Amino acid sequence: MTSFSHLGLRPELVQTVTALGYAEPTPIQAGVIPIMLAGRDVLGQAQTGTGKTAAFALPILQNLDPDARHVQTLVLAPTRELAQQVARAFSDYGRGLPVSVLPVYGGASYDPQIRGLRRGVDIVVGTPGRLLDLARRRVLDLSRITALVLDEADEMLSMGFIEDIETLLAQTPPSRQTALFSATLPPAIRHLARDYMRSPQAVTVKRQQLTAAAIDQRHYLVNPKDKLAALTRLFEMENPARALIFARTRISTGELASALSARGFPAEALNGDMSQASREQVLRRFRQGRVSVLVATDVAARGLDIDDISHVFNYDLPQDPEVYVHRVGRTARAGKKGVAITLVAPKETYRLRQIQRFTRQEIAQAPIPSEGEIARGREEALLAEVLKWLKRGRAKREKQMVEALMELGYDPVDIAAAALKLARKAEKQRPIMPMSDIRTPRADRKSRSSRDDSSRRHGHSRNRYDKPATRSHEAGMVRLVIDLGREDGLRPNDVVGALAYQADIPGKTIGKILIQDRHTLVDVNEAYVGQVLARSAPYRIGRRSFTVNLAA
Repeated sequence: MTSFSHLGLRPELVQTVTALGYAEPTPIQAGVIPIMLAGRDVLGQAQTGTGKTAAFALPILQNLDPDARHVQTLVLAPTRELAQQVARAFSDYGRGLPVSVLPVYGGASYDPQIRGLRRGVDIVVGTPGRLLDLARRRVLDLSRITALVLDEADEMLSMGFIEDIETLLAQTPPSRQTALFSATLPPAIRHLARDYMRSPQAVTVKRQQLTAAAIDQRHYLVNPKDKLAALTRLFEMENPARALIFARTRISTGELASALSARGFPAEALNGDMSQASREQVLRRFRQGRVSVLVATDVAARGLDIDDISHVFNYDLPQDPEVYVHRVGRTARAGKKGVAITLVAPKETYRLRQIQRFTRQEIAQAPIPSEGEIARGREEALLAEVLKWLKRGRAKREKQMVEALMELGYDPVDIAAAALKLARKAEKQRPIMPMSDIRTPRADRKSRSSRDDSSRRHGHSRNRYDKPATRSHEAGMVRLVIDLGREDGLRPNDVVGALAYQADIPGKTIGKILIQDRHTLVDVNEAYVGQVLARSAPYRIGRRSFTVNLAA
């Protein structure tokens, strides 16, 4: 059995981690620590919860120069919360050493962070945007750092930080040691490693367990614009005791929590923009049952340790199958059963198949409850409440009120009906949201096939782009699909203008555009795909809205 002392760590660091309760190194720690102590670059693939923070923090602490009077280590993290967590970890592991650590992040005042940098600090942990701002203000000097860590690199990529990261990397010495950690390794991450790392050694820790058998997994096929309607209908029928909903972006967590609360399902958001105090208050209310629904991003939900979550809802389908496993693992803990529900847009079915192949489990499709089923469910719930009170027999004053009405000549049945009518008054505040018919890609293909047959019968030739490839042939580009096309009067400059402005990406990153009858294929530089897909609100061209997805 490997111990921390066998990894080459100094005695004071071994004593500290032992005092913190670490019995033996995790696989990622055992793999990474010797590599980093030797000064080599490392590319680590591991999920949160595997101990990767200690894997890079301990060797960095050991390699610090106690006599240096400049920033020696820079750690990039995707969110304020994660930056704070990593900074605290450095302070905890290095409490027996003369080391100073400073977290910097957006959403906080510049002044304390600038004062901290001017006083002198060994390790800076921060989010890319704020780090870049401080570097531009010439208060953060990156020219002499000896170690750089990119933590949760795939999250930073999906949040659109790739340009900021590359700008920061360009300001660091080529001789630095670099460690990159990511749960997944998409092409853009591999390109980053190739361009900015020196022969990195790979350390991969596979997840030992996939989805639990005690989880009832289902998916519902819905149009993107109907997701909220579908979610409220499912809440009516499922009546979750304690639910965790995953949304793609920080903005969408707040919007969705507000929309649910307005429809009678009290919910609160949990995202990286919140202060630690606000996060703790929200979690306290959730644990105490004062709020039963949390809407969170993947990053904000990390470290969430609650055993009695009855339902997990994937409002937005994750890009990576491993993220799905991590999400649904929040339910069915401590020997309990749980439910995992995923909302899938028609053009996302291929990603659902990827998840099913990865987990080796079928995620059964179920029909969205109809308006009639919702209405019957409400009536059954009301009758169950009435029966409960009839059995209790504790309605003495209410019985006297009924008797008084009967003395006025009213029929008991009419009195009961009026009382139930009043009891159902709150339902008017929860109208059942309508949903549109699903338009599947298969139906689109059938429709196009019929049009093609008609064209052939009338002697018309098909457009040469009627069956374009769903993958870009251009290196470094990813093909996306827009649900507007030639029949909507779409033009190439409409596509470029809408994506560049509303996704906040450079127009030059948009490549080939193939406009079809009812949809459009567009190539986008892979470094910006996450930013395009992360937008929670629909894209718009004039008064028309449209959605963007990966081409199937």
